[in-house]
Amino acid sequence: MNVSLNWLATHLDLSGKSIKEIDDLFTFAGVEVEGIVSKGIASEKIVVAQIMEAVQHPHADRLKVTQVNCGEATLRQIVCGAQNYKVGDKVPCALPGTVLPNGFTIGEAVMRKVESKGMLCSAEEIGLPAGVDGLLILPEDSEIGKPVKQLFDSDTLLELEVTPNRPDLLSHRGMARELATLLKTPLLPLEIPSRETTAAKDIRIDSPEACPLYTAVRISGVTVKESPDWLKQRLESIGLRPINNIVDVTNYVLHELGQPLHAFDAAKLTGSIIVRNAAEGENFLALDDSKHLLTTDDLLISDESGAALALAGVMGGAESGVTETTTDILLESAYFTPQGIRRTSRRTALSSDSSYRFERGVDPAGVVSASAFAVKLILEVAGGTAEAATQLAGEAPVLVRSVTLDAKKLDQLMGGSIALPDAEEILTRLGLTKLADGTWDVPSFRADLQRHIDLVEEIARVHGLDNVPSRFQGTFVPASAVDAAYDADMVLRRRLAALGLHECQTIKLISDAQVSDILPLRPLQDGDVIRVKLPLSEDHAVMRPSIVPGLISSAARNVRQQAKSLRFFEMGRVFRNAGGGKAKDQESETLALLLSGSAQPTGWSQADRTADLYDLKAILSALLGDRRITFAPKERSGFVLASDIKVDDQNIGVFARLTPARERELDFTTPVFVAELDLGKLRKLLNGISHVEDLPQFPGSSRDAAMELPLTTPNSQIEAVIAKIAEPLLISSECFDVFTDATGQKISADSKSVAYRFHYREGTRTLKAEEIDTAHQKVLEALTKGLGVKFR
Repeated sequence: MNVSLNWLATHLDLSGKSIKEIDDLFTFAGVEVEGIVSKGIASEKIVVAQIMEAVQHPHADRLKVTQVNCGEATLRQIVCGAQNYKVGDKVPCALPGTVLPNGFTIGEAVMRKVESKGMLCSAEEIGLPAGVDGLLILPEDSEIGKPVKQLFDSDTLLELEVTPNRPDLLSHRGMARELATLLKTPLLPLEIPSRETTAAKDIRIDSPEACPLYTAVRISGVTVKESPDWLKQRLESIGLRPINNIVDVTNYVLHELGQPLHAFDAAKLTGSIIVRNAAEGENFLALDDSKHLLTTDDLLISDESGAALALAGVMGGAESGVTETTTDILLESAYFTPQGIRRTSRRTALSSDSSYRFERGVDPAGVVSASAFAVKLILEVAGGTAEAATQLAGEAPVLVRSVTLDAKKLDQLMGGSIALPDAEEILTRLGLTKLADGTWDVPSFRADLQRHIDLVEEIARVHGLDNVPSRFQGTFVPASAVDAAYDADMVLRRRLAALGLHECQTIKLISDAQVSDILPLRPLQDGDVIRVKLPLSEDHAVMRPSIVPGLISSAARNVRQQAKSLRFFEMGRVFRNAGGGKAKDQESETLALLLSGSAQPTGWSQADRTADLYDLKAILSALLGDRRITFAPKERSGFVLASDIKVDDQNIGVFARLTPARERELDFTTPVFVAELDLGKLRKLLNGISHVEDLPQFPGSSRDAAMELPLTTPNSQIEAVIAKIAEPLLISSECFDVFTDATGQKISADSKSVAYRFHYREGTRTLKAEEIDTAHQKVLEALTKGLGVKFR
């Protein structure tokens, strides 16, 4: 909401208060100041100058060389391109060194070989609203050399964010009332004439639950024209565009008091006003020329002909608005139920200053007074004659009740920082009245005050939370299983992020089309998939039994955005019926990984390489340290290369690659590898403190061995044999080469040569060559005995 400081000052005395003080007051009171914009002329170097001479520029047809009197000892020469002035006019002159609102600094320059010492300015160039094209012509009696800023009012615009529970602040009067409370300053009286009310003869409310109160006043003989300057300036100060005097008054009252109004052209109405729900499929043409198909949930203002005059509380109709030919108007002021206005505004995507206030709740007691205030202003700016009494249909709902303030609880919650009389004085300043029974009567504009604690919050807000002492410190709470699980998850997240993976957060509901991408830890049986009975959309029809479909969908979107390297992970819950739906639904937590595309960024020192199974294994090794990880092939429907992932012979998850057909369907050009791991088992494997090993003090040595074995022998069998070797000097081993020859010339076509490097070290001394040879021979013998390999 935009608030003009000058406008605000008409409601309370702000003299002596700086912008920063007002900013701090609003901020600490819970009203966020999102922006502060100064309007008007800021520089003292823009002065009144009189044009004494203007001759044609010798080198430019559209420029003139002027001599101006700026109140200095000599005339100042300035080159000017404007055409709307004459010799003798007084205009703004920006002297060298002036910084204009657009950030441009005026200096002395040479323009087409003619010296220019300053700039003659238009209204827009010095920070005033745009006027005629050309220079700003000042009044003839303006004092030469006087700063132009002294001739015009300056203002400050505050952009405030009002919380939904404080609709009373959505007006200058409401904001002034709030500031008056905070500053302990009296609120200046606002003259609102009283008007008689009479039972409506031309209004019928068919939907009282949506419109409890509706008022109307007929004003005849008005003259629709441009608004007076004071009214236009008020609206322009908060960024509104003046339209005509009738519409401008309704906008002014809205921002002055917070009550939306609407004026109809009475000549375009037939009979009585009818407040009704729209018919299903009824059409409505709004003031902004947008067309809308209505439902029975929408509230309409219509006449006896059935024509839709306005979408109640949201926007007027294009066919009933005030125009220049209007002579008689019907002024509407009403209270509409917030829920209905909010629903209609969201569904039709129509939003206005009126709907913004109605959907948060206006003051029911302010409906009649706002109408009376608007009638007074319309008669002043447009003339005419108003009906003697305001027609009133329905009655104002009572949204407030008296509230009891518990003194003991107040003292406890405020830490004894405020005495009861001071707390009651704050409530009084807020507009509450203490009744004889000790309860507090809440004003109609504060419907948010319903309970004792609401009063305490208001007292604390005005008193200042900084003044409430802090009494308690955090107490020790022993670590729980939840804490341990959280810590383990954070360890996993940090490690995966350090390995270059990006965390995803996908929705827990998937579509039927994504069911084929499910990669569960245990194969699904019929009935295991949980379906939503009434899904919001087709994309949210199934509760995911696996995180993998969400990762695949995210990866597909990234591929279509030309992403070259996909390294994703996600932790979350998965859902399934246990035992084909015969048992209770189960929830579990899993970690899913996805790799595709380039394994690492391409650079001058390294060629591009596509991610594969071994990159995934490397990630698992980095997560789990020196634990033995193996892959046991096991088919999974919809995938290829599917395997169970085992750590120290414990099954912790499943790995697979999407079928090439599915990869092509999703526009992938490289293989897509996915894995899903049991998060509970991973947490247990991460239990305990990780200790950093000291760097070895003694050198080690390595031995290579190339073994020939059948082509079908998986590498996991070699690693299994090595893991069982009880050789204390063997600290690690790694495969560094695999050789095959399909022709059978260098090695049998059904065999392969696998080369391993074995590392040996003793932590307390330097090994002798004989010791290393002996240990290495034991390893070779174990491989020969376990696999029947031949060493080359």
